[in-house]
Amino acid sequence: MPWELQEHAGRHYAVLFHYALADDAWAVELSEARPAPADGDEDPHGGVTYLPGAALLVALVPDEDPNLRPTVRVYSPDERVIPYEIMCWFMEQVADQVERCRIAFEQDEPEMVE
Repeated sequence: MPWELQEHAGRHYAVLFHYALADDAWAVELSEARPAPADGDEDPHGGVTYLPGAALLVALVPDEDPNLRPTVRVYSPDERVIPYEIMCWFMEQVADQVERCRIAFEQDEPEMVE
C-alpha cells in the first residue's frame, strides 16, 4: 500500500492509498503520521522515518460503477484539527484518484493499477 508524507508546522501527515474491497472503491486515507519504530541495528522500514497512523478521513472513490460518486468519511472519535494546507493536499490526492478512475471508466478498464 503506497503512501505519501507531508510535514506541516512540525507535524507529519500521511495519505495512504489502498483498495477497499468491501466498498468496491479505492480508499484514500488521511492520517497523522507516527514515527517508525526503531528496531535495534536493523532497519525494517527501509529508511522510512514515519508511517501512516489511524485514519482521520477516508475518501472512497468507486471504480466499479460510474454512476456512484466519491464520498468522504470521518473516522475521528476525538475532535481533531486538520490544517487547511493539509486538507488541500489530501483533496488533491483524492481528485487525482477520481481522475484515474474516470480515465479507466472511459477506457472500459475498471481495474486500477497504482
